[in-house]
Amino acid sequence: MRTAEAWDWQEVHATCLRSARRYAHRAAEVEDVAQEAALRAWRRRSSLRDSGKRHQWLDQITRNEALRLAGRDRSVLVPEPEGWAGVEDQGIKDLVDRADIDRALSALNLRERRLIELRYGADLTQPAIAARLGMPEGTIKVGLHRARAKLRRALQHS
Repeated sequence: MRTAEAWDWQEVHATCLRSARRYAHRAAEVEDVAQEAALRAWRRRSSLRDSGKRHQWLDQITRNEALRLAGRDRSVLVPEPEGWAGVEDQGIKDLVDRADIDRALSALNLRERRLIELRYGADLTQPAIAARLGMPEGTIKVGLHRARAKLRRALQHS
């Protein structure tokens, strides 16, 4: 077996680079995979049993590095809403959104809040709300339209 000094490390890197082109999923990963593979080969050079199979050994190391990098990057490839990822972060965002909605609802008068509550909280249709409140359906439609417009304006300013 050759010693580390007898190895042509430029050739090792070139071999790793050729292999990385086959195994890396993105062009931007090729150099990273090749460098990591060459570094791992340097560290584990004493484990090569047959120097005649060095290219196959380097190819296997490069393949493993490409797989390792692809496995590590999977979490990064999942789209993250607005640049954050944690469950706690989602809870905080939901809490802030709820506070904004509560503040917007407080800007409505009692009648408008009641209409919104019946339509969206109780999931009643406009005719059902009209029947429950004993009001004409047209009055309910106009009231809901105005309440939603007020909510929209209030939420845009938050």
